[in-house]
Amino acid sequence: MTGRRTLLQGAGAFIGAAAFPALRAQPAAFPGRPLSLTVAFAPGGAGDIVARRIAKEMGSFLGQPVVVENKPAPMVGVQTVARSKPDGHTMMMVGNGTTITSALFEKLPYDLVKDFAHVSTMSFFDVALVVDAASRLASVADVIAQARANPGGMNIATVRLGSTQHMTASMFMAMTGIQATLIPFKATADVLSALRSRDVQLAFEIVPPILSQIAAQTVRPLATASTTRSPKLPQVPTLQEAGIAGFDIASWNGISVPAATPRPVVERLAQAVQAAVANPEVQRELLNLGAQARSSTPAEMTQRVQGEIAKWNGVIDKTGIERQKGF
Repeated sequence: MTGRRTLLQGAGAFIGAAAFPALRAQPAAFPGRPLSLTVAFAPGGAGDIVARRIAKEMGSFLGQPVVVENKPAPMVGVQTVARSKPDGHTMMMVGNGTTITSALFEKLPYDLVKDFAHVSTMSFFDVALVVDAASRLASVADVIAQARANPGGMNIATVRLGSTQHMTASMFMAMTGIQATLIPFKATADVLSALRSRDVQLAFEIVPPILSQIAAQTVRPLATASTTRSPKLPQVPTLQEAGIAGFDIASWNGISVPAATPRPVVERLAQAVQAAVANPEVQRELLNLGAQARSSTPAEMTQRVQGEIAKWNGVIDKTGIERQKGF
């Protein structure tokens, strides 16, 4: 009798396992090992600082360290993460720069919409229109008036072709109807040097790297590009307030993972980012840097990515910026 009972129990266990495969192979708890966050910037910049601070908090929330890996060749890093195992342990910091690339290049080895699941935003940076402190240009109205009085005679500095700063300047020209010459430089230091030497009359730059220059009164901000005033520059109007209706650009970043990552894992990562961003100490540290800590749901970030790609495609089409042939 005992042998028969044992046999039946064994058969029942076999049938149950066969009928319900999940009983045989329960997924391991997430995360099961340290995580990595690929950052397409060199160490020390504002984006890298944000990534490391958020990664530290995410690690505390998840119970596993989050290691930041700097890969300054952006498209290579994005492609590598897109093809990595979709288990949530490999993440990528994406942002407005990544969406610009998706619009600017005719062909890329990845699709930012199809190849990624988007987790949450992390932080936002204002973009400012600045002049040299000694400039006679006192407002956005002055800029537009001078540019219209001397078509093509105004030089506007930005960093590198296809950057957020370059695209903001292009959008500014398109929405105001002015003719000016855009001059892309390699780095912020070169932009500031060109302003001081009067080789350029204006510059568009992300706020964090020029905060010290603004504080030292060597450059003067005329406006910022998002819809609300910068917490670090509350006295500076937005371009919308200056009369350019609908102008809305901010530099931002967030976290994405390979598209096939299980939804519960994506949600768990989003919770970790949200917990990090909600930390008052993190908010203070990022604000001191010149960034606003702001998380989102996966759906909200997905909508942002798609919307930004569409926006940059529109700017490129309207301004006639030449699309790059491929990677």
